[in-house]
Amino acid sequence: MRGGRVARELAPLAWVESPLQLIGAAEWAHAEGESIALAGRLTAQMPETADELLARGARFVDPQPYLGIPWGLLARHRHWLVGDGYSGQFRLAATVLRPRRVTFLDDGANTVAYADTLTGRRPYRRPGHDERGLTTRIGPLAHVHVVSRALAGEVDFFTAFDLGYERRDALAEIGVPVHRHDFAFTRETARPHLFRTSRVVLGSARPDDGLLDRDVYLDWVAHESSIAPVPYLPHRRESAEQLADVAGLPDLFVERLDLPIELVLAGAVERLDVLTLASSTTTTLPLVLRGSAAVLRPREPGARHRRRAVR
Repeated sequence: MRGGRVARELAPLAWVESPLQLIGAAEWAHAEGESIALAGRLTAQMPETADELLARGARFVDPQPYLGIPWGLLARHRHWLVGDGYSGQFRLAATVLRPRRVTFLDDGANTVAYADTLTGRRPYRRPGHDERGLTTRIGPLAHVHVVSRALAGEVDFFTAFDLGYERRDALAEIGVPVHRHDFAFTRETARPHLFRTSRVVLGSARPDDGLLDRDVYLDWVAHESSIAPVPYLPHRRESAEQLADVAGLPDLFVERLDLPIELVLAGAVERLDVLTLASSTTTTLPLVLRGSAAVLRPREPGARHRRRAVR
């Protein structure tokens, strides 16, 4: 029994807080052929995603749900797989516990920004956020530790994003390799999924995040449903208010999923046009959809959608 516990504690620990980070952890374990311990934050879709990945054979051992910082788990593992290098919780834990090795998984487009932070191209501050309080005071301490581990060859990126030659060269200069993946595990274990139509609209949290006017967003969705009835797959962070507005549009039906769209769309078995706004999905989904019957159709909402939707 003690030997099994020691083996678990020597394994890398994936400390993840979103479904995309959780999928990244499964992909890392698949690529490395190595089992990993798992600490998954209790947020939307996380329990369901963990269960689904385990059912597909993900190499997770001793998965543990958590709220806050899982101090005990982190202290027992020397190699952390994390998705958000800007997280205040990561800054605090890294400052106190000083992990020996850190692998950064994808956290949407912040992967690119954090790579620039490590190489000194941008400050250690989450893009688009004003930071204050303890987060700003411990940020430099966490950053210094991560950079010191990078110079010792103990930091790397595992990402689906193309960071570009210049950025990869800058990372290599401080000892940080970049390992790209193409969602091989997700595709190889995909479960067949049938949709009721040949088109689906992927929901977006951009209006809720203040990045897009909600009326413009609703005009775009209405335009798509005016072409033909279409299912709408909500984003996990969409507000109830926005979903109520969407559900009130004609010829549109909301299809709630308990799993991230990457796991569902990889199993598309009939021709499917996936309509989405520009986001990190325009990077991840083309990789996920390789070999499936689905095709990504990026959209940019604007005045032309408003005019057509009200005809």
